[in-house]
Amino acid sequence: MRAFKNIGCFFTIFIVAALLSCNNPSVDHAQTTDTLAGQLVIFHAGSLSVPVKALCDSFRVLHPSVEIFTESAGSKDCARKITDLHKPCDVMLSADFAVIDQLLIPEFAKWNIKFAANEMCIVYTDKSRYAGQITKDNWFELLLKKDVAFARSNPDSDPCGVRAVMTTKLAETYYKKPGLTEQILAKDQQYIRPKETDLLALLESNAIDYIFLYRSVAMQHQLKYLLLPDEINLKNAQLDSLYGMVTVQTLGKKPGERITETGASMIYGLTIPEQAPNRTVALAFVDFLLGEKGKIILETNGQPSVVPSATSTWNAVPESLKKYALEQK
Repeated sequence: MRAFKNIGCFFTIFIVAALLSCNNPSVDHAQTTDTLAGQLVIFHAGSLSVPVKALCDSFRVLHPSVEIFTESAGSKDCARKITDLHKPCDVMLSADFAVIDQLLIPEFAKWNIKFAANEMCIVYTDKSRYAGQITKDNWFELLLKKDVAFARSNPDSDPCGVRAVMTTKLAETYYKKPGLTEQILAKDQQYIRPKETDLLALLESNAIDYIFLYRSVAMQHQLKYLLLPDEINLKNAQLDSLYGMVTVQTLGKKPGERITETGASMIYGLTIPEQAPNRTVALAFVDFLLGEKGKIILETNGQPSVVPSATSTWNAVPESLKKYALEQK
């Protein structure tokens, strides 16, 4: 399986490199005239690991003098590296745009651009128990079986963990199964991990059978996945009023503080922190990510673009990036 995991990523890099070559008849000339240089530090959600690698590899084709460092973690942990640990960061990519609004703005960042979507799935392999029997109508019954183990990420550190809880709460209503949320959340707590991509090793080693996970991650790692009804998968923005009926309590900005997160369709967001060491390169990278070539990379890896989207921080968005956002009315 591992031999095929990065095929999508390599294929994407090949396509983008070809596009760049078409637009730049002389790559050597582009390299000698490029003025961007220095280090670029990117903090990103674990679910973006594959597309971020492809984005960075392609960006370096244009800007070979830029040295890129990436750190993957749960989106909330990424934010806390900036707010609590004061670690240098040029670009922050969150699996939930609301993390930027709640934990970074206004002190540590001034703006937020939404850039991609996703959806929740139940992910598994051929070796998962009852793999041949799971459907959108019985998945919760299989997860509750004594001989089945499943995993999810920690809601206090990772939006995917929050969304796993929200999906379960929505499922309790959708399937008319009182008590389902309590049963699901009480089971297999030993397999809770800081971020969603930490769960993949458990699945591949057959320690668990199923994961609450993003569809994009399943696609990128060539895993089987069960599509869930729109009423519970947090995919459809037209169902936000339904999703908004569920909430989850998670850690806030301050130690011990709890905040209430309300269900909504899943939208990724990005920003450049106020203390970004290399703002010039950060702006260029974000422009690349949000542009057509970045869009190709994201969508090839299962992350449909939502650019341009409305933002309440439009006035603070850098002028060079305002073409990728809309002013929220």
